[in-house]
Amino acid sequence: MDKRWVINEPGDEETIESLSKSLGVDEVVANLLVQRGIRTFDEAKAFFRPSLDDLHDPFLMKDMDKAVTRLVTALNNQERIMIYGDYDVDGTTSVALVYTFLKKHFDYIDYYIPDRYSEGYGISLKGIDFAAESKVSLVIALDCGIKAMQKIAYAKAKGVDFIVCDHHTPDEVLPEAVAVLDPKRVDCEYPCDCLSGCGVGFKLMQGLSQQLNWPFENLIPLLDLVAVSVASDIVPIVGENRVLAHFGLIQLNQYPRLGLKTIMNLAGVTKDLSVNDIVFKVGPRINAAGRIQSGRHAVQLLIVEEEDAAVLIGDSINIMNEDRKELDHTITDEALERLNKAEKTESKKSTVLFDRNWHKGVIGIVASRMIETYYRPTVILTESNGMATGSARSVVGFDLYQAVSACSDLLENFGGHKYAAGLTMKLANVKEFQQRFEEYVQNNISDDMLVPQIKIDAKIKLSDITPKFYRLLKQFEPFGPKNMTPVFISEDVVDYGYSRQVGKNKEHLKLSVVDDIRDANVVSGIGFQMGKMYPKISKGTPFNICYSLQENEYMGKVETQIMIRDLKIS
Repeated sequence: MDKRWVINEPGDEETIESLSKSLGVDEVVANLLVQRGIRTFDEAKAFFRPSLDDLHDPFLMKDMDKAVTRLVTALNNQERIMIYGDYDVDGTTSVALVYTFLKKHFDYIDYYIPDRYSEGYGISLKGIDFAAESKVSLVIALDCGIKAMQKIAYAKAKGVDFIVCDHHTPDEVLPEAVAVLDPKRVDCEYPCDCLSGCGVGFKLMQGLSQQLNWPFENLIPLLDLVAVSVASDIVPIVGENRVLAHFGLIQLNQYPRLGLKTIMNLAGVTKDLSVNDIVFKVGPRINAAGRIQSGRHAVQLLIVEEEDAAVLIGDSINIMNEDRKELDHTITDEALERLNKAEKTESKKSTVLFDRNWHKGVIGIVASRMIETYYRPTVILTESNGMATGSARSVVGFDLYQAVSACSDLLENFGGHKYAAGLTMKLANVKEFQQRFEEYVQNNISDDMLVPQIKIDAKIKLSDITPKFYRLLKQFEPFGPKNMTPVFISEDVVDYGYSRQVGKNKEHLKLSVVDDIRDANVVSGIGFQMGKMYPKISKGTPFNICYSLQENEYMGKVETQIMIRDLKIS
């Protein structure tokens, strides 16, 4: 699939020059900082040296005072409290965080994770009935609840109060809860509006601690869970999120809770765990529990305190993850085969597929995988409880949430954000939804959005890649949205004569390149699934590469190498 190379606009020259001098770094590094909104020495210092002192006062969040007051009342009166969260990584880490913190101070507490198949996403009537029957008078809803107006009204009628801790986009009307904590509320002036659901739960515990004069140090062990949620939920790693992720990674690498340590061992991550490791190795295993069986298994692992139990639950979740991988690969193959056989597939600008037998737990993954082949907004639907339910994924620049909203009259419910959404409709509405969704996309997407793009930070020479340069780039971590791993372009590089095809079927390209064949500054690299380019580059033809940098350790020797994102003959 062809890709567009989009080079970011360089920052203001005067600002770059000033920052370069004040920090003692070259202008390439200064430009990377300016592109990330960092323009002064003090801002750079805060970026490179995150501090827990930079966390915002939780009471800046709208309704935090109401939430803390209600929670303190519940604690003082020994009310029964239920911690309610969704079955994905953000939801289960949120529940584990609030449950473990409150459990140290309070006995009358339990948690609830809805079943993906019988209850669906968010607050459920079954969960509310369970709370009422269990004489629960306060529910803390995490990573959900912002659109549960009718269900929270139903709970109120049953004598069950709600504190909603969410981070999804609210409607104009908010649920009738005791408190609604959501930094995306239009009337909320909290400085960081991109917290994860777990991050909002952490702020509630921080607010409670401040109110009761509990030491802040008691909150630090919770940061491993926050880091997992920040990475897995793909929220921007800037501002307060950057601080939480930075110290959460330290916690994960030095003092991980038993359950997370178990998952890390199963995933083969034993040291220097990164955001990428969480996204691709830790998060999917936590998610697998809710996809295949129940998210309650994930919470059990995240709060476990006995090693034997941790191993038992961890092994079970690891098996679920293997089942999940097999399911998503099988369904992806089926979906691709169906598209390949369909008429006019190439002329469409969206993909909407329905199969009543597809596994509900993996259709979100399938939607993402489909975009790797057919790069366009995608909705994958299956049948659950007599309804068509599904997951939608978007492409860069296209507002999927607005597209789904435009079809809201066909839907029973929906929720999400610009790039991902969940939706449910009557089976009879599927065909019309396919047509209406395609029409909306046709009228609102530009042709360039239908071509995958690679955003490039800067053009550099291979000779610019020095140990000092890489050390400075390492300090940009943790990487994530709005602070992505820097991507560079180098033009007219040539094979130094040692490039070759590698892999079982010679599908990968092992590179050895220079700016000029007379140059002794040879840079090594790897291009996965690019082996077919070898005949073209091996003849001395100049070519352009875009890439990121990484460390490669082999036989005890560590070197900086380039990870090729794309390659084009000059």
